[in-house]
Amino acid sequence: MTVIGAGPAGLVCAIALARAGRRVLVREWHRNVGMRFHGDFQGLENWSGETDVLDDLRAAGIEPTFDHHGVTRGTVYDSRGSHYQVQSARALFYLVRRGSDEGCLDHALLRHAIAAGVEVRFEDRASDAEGNAVLAIGPRRADIIAVGYVFETHMADGSWLVLDERLAPRGYAYLLIHAGRGTLASCMLKGFKQQAVYLERTVAFFRSQLGLTMRAAKPFGGFGNFRIPRSAIQGGHPVIGEQAGFQDALAGFGMRYAIRSGLLAARSILEARDYSSLWREELRPLLRAGMVNRFIVNLIGERGWPAVEKLLTHGDARIALQRMYRPSIASRILFPIAQLHHLGTSRDPSCDHIDCDCVWCQHQAEHKPPIADRNSRGGSTPTGSTRADRGEHL
Repeated sequence: MTVIGAGPAGLVCAIALARAGRRVLVREWHRNVGMRFHGDFQGLENWSGETDVLDDLRAAGIEPTFDHHGVTRGTVYDSRGSHYQVQSARALFYLVRRGSDEGCLDHALLRHAIAAGVEVRFEDRASDAEGNAVLAIGPRRADIIAVGYVFETHMADGSWLVLDERLAPRGYAYLLIHAGRGTLASCMLKGFKQQAVYLERTVAFFRSQLGLTMRAAKPFGGFGNFRIPRSAIQGGHPVIGEQAGFQDALAGFGMRYAIRSGLLAARSILEARDYSSLWREELRPLLRAGMVNRFIVNLIGERGWPAVEKLLTHGDARIALQRMYRPSIASRILFPIAQLHHLGTSRDPSCDHIDCDCVWCQHQAEHKPPIADRNSRGGSTPTGSTRADRGEHL
C-alpha cells in the first residue's frame, strides 16, 4: 500500500494501515516532514466533534507525544477597538507546533509511523499514482493565506484574535504565546498581494494593545484551500486532507479533518468500504456547515460581529461553536446559495501571479506538485490548471 504525502493525513492513514498488518510505503517529495512550516503555533480544533480530538488519536493507537497545550480562554478584539473574553470548560483547541523539529506534530507522527513499521521515503517525487494508493499531497490552490512571525518573548501566555478588515480581509489576525514562544499572523481570504501591509498593521495593533515584544523573529507564511468534493476519489484512489479540500471554510482549521479523513481512508481499505460514503457521512455535514458559516459572515460583514461576539462570549464558547456546525434546516436551505457564493468569490483577484509576492505565488514559483491532479474518472489535467483550480469538485 502506498501513501503519497507525509502530512498529518497521510501519516495517520499509514499508521492505521500498518497497525492493522498492512505493508505501507509513504512517499514524500520533501526532504523531511513539515517542511511547509517553521515551528509556528497552530490550533488543533476541539469543537467540531463531541469527543476530544486527542482521545480520537488515542482511539486510533496514536498517543499525542507532540507538545500540546489546551486553550480554554482567549480574547477577541473587533474593528471598533472593543474586546471580549471567550472561555470554555474544555479545550477549545490545542496549541501545537508544526514542522520537523522535536516536539512538533509532524515530527511526532513520523516517529509513530516508523514505530508502526511504515517505510517512509523522502525526496521521492511520485510522477503518478500506481497500484493501491492514497493521495495526500496537500493543498492545490490557495483560498486563504497566512503571513506572520514566529519569535521568542517574555510576554505572558495567551491567545488573542482580531476581527478587523484592516488587518485581515475577510479573515482574522491572531497572536498565540506559550512558554516563551510566540506566533503572530494575519490570515486573509483576499488582498493577497498586499500581505505585507496587513502584516505590518497586525504587528502595530498588538504592540499598541498588548505591548508586543518579539526577539529572534522569523517570518513565515502558509496557505490552505477548502472545497467540498463530489467523491474525493482521483484515478480510483482515495484523496485525503487538504488535497481533497477538507478544511473549515469559516476559520481555516484543517488538522482535525486531515486526521479524520486519513483514518476513514484506512478504514475503507481495511474493511472494503466505500470511501466516498464514509467521508460524506462523517465530514460532509461539517464542511457544509463551515461553508454556510463563511457565507453568513461574508454577508453580514463587520456590522454583524457584535452578534457573533455575543454568541461566543455568553456561556461556553465550545458549546456555541458546536451548535454552529450542527446540521439544521436553515443550513440545508442556505448551503446551495453558500456553495455558489464560494465558487464565485474563492479566488482572490489581487493574486494574479504578476509581480505578486504573496506566500502562495512564492510557493508556486519554488515548487511544482509531485503528481498531476486527476479527476474522478481517472483522466488527468495539466498540473498548472486543475479541475480543482477551476472551482470544480473531485
